[in-house]
Amino acid sequence: MGEKKLERVGYIAHYYPKIEVAVIKLAGSLSVGDKILVKGVNTSFEQMIESMQIEHENIEKAIAGQSVGLKIKQRVREDDVVYKTS
Repeated sequence: MGEKKLERVGYIAHYYPKIEVAVIKLAGSLSVGDKILVKGVNTSFEQMIESMQIEHENIEKAIAGQSVGLKIKQRVREDDVVYKTS
């Protein structure tokens, strides 16, 4: 099996537990359909990006410097690192 390639694309800036949405401050680009890994002290899971928003508007792609909202399947914590996997 080949080793997964990880590209650091940002970190969790905020998490809204009631609606299960994380705000990710991006240091790289991210698109709908990308697979991400969220890693932190108590966090480690992968998921596919099914939708992404900026200011409540759906977007397909975001770039470094932007903050995006993502529906997330597990609890995350501020400063958890977000990687794009391939």
